[in-house]
Amino acid sequence: MALSFPNQARSYDEVNRRIRFLGHDGMFEVRFLVPVEMLAGDQPYRTASPGDHLKAFDALRPDIQKAAEKAYKATRQNLIVLDLRAL
Repeated sequence: MALSFPNQARSYDEVNRRIRFLGHDGMFEVRFLVPVEMLAGDQPYRTASPGDHLKAFDALRPDIQKAAEKAYKATRQNLIVLDLRAL
């Protein structure tokens, strides 16, 4: 089955400074993590608020989901930390 993202929810992990979101491969859940430094853009990520990180994630969501699909196809793991430097 193909990876899908039916749930648009995402959350900020303050302890690990990551955005979490889910994908699904059929009935299997796949967890993805995006380090906030990958989302900072021109703003220093250490001074950005959680809301800033979530807005950046939302703006990049189509590209992030493409990167997630590619990473999942390569690894087939149920937990993937994405490297977005290629975006």
